[in-house]
Amino acid sequence: MTEDPTDTTTPGWLRTSRDGAVLTVTLDRPDQLNAQTPDTWSALADVWASLDDDVRVVVLRGSGRSFSAGLDRSMFDTGSRTGGGLGELVRLPVEEAQERIRGYQAGFRWLRSPGVVSVAAVQGHAIGAGAQLALACDLRVFTDDAQLRLPEVTLGLVPDLTGTSTLVELVGYARALELCLTGRAVGAAEAQAIGLATAVVPRAELDDAVADLTAALLAPPVGASRAAAALVRSAVRNDVGAQDAAERAAQVQRLHEIVSGP
Repeated sequence: MTEDPTDTTTPGWLRTSRDGAVLTVTLDRPDQLNAQTPDTWSALADVWASLDDDVRVVVLRGSGRSFSAGLDRSMFDTGSRTGGGLGELVRLPVEEAQERIRGYQAGFRWLRSPGVVSVAAVQGHAIGAGAQLALACDLRVFTDDAQLRLPEVTLGLVPDLTGTSTLVELVGYARALELCLTGRAVGAAEAQAIGLATAVVPRAELDDAVADLTAALLAPPVGASRAAAALVRSAVRNDVGAQDAAERAAQVQRLHEIVSGP
């Protein structure tokens, strides 16, 4: 692949760079442990809107010593009437507040959109919104010092950035319930054992491990890769009959495309 020299910084402390079929999205606020705000989520949604069909892998990273420590502290000011914080949300009509959160969720949900596979490179802490951002990705590579935590319930809140559905998909109902209700930290070794982490590596090897995984994801033909990813995603919610039908349809389409050629 030929590296695109374009390295763009967007509002919300988000930096993007493109290397052939790989788009790297970096949370770039290391002095605040990549704490997130609504501007971050809006910028993530804008990345989705700008994707082209040639992008096959999206790598999500955090600069500095942590992936993301979660919400910016200013978001917890319940007296605030502006800036997208909790105070502003509570003063909105219920329907409008829910619609505002739906917009926030869009910055997370696209990471499992058709056509791309997303990989989170997680070092240090992934807390709250940071944990949910890592969970939103298809795959996660952890450093051996990484910790993931969903503390929202301990603060009187709930995970609301797509984290509950992605967590249940990864670890099952009982484990997801326990992690959400206790808010305890999950270290890298446990994360790998229960299916949260695809791989765990020393911090010094994170870049190489992500590069190796990305290369493996790009190795199969693009059509087959995208069709297989779509099948695995649909299997989470389809019943057996529907999933068998989806496999049949996808295979016949693949055979026709192989025979007809590019």
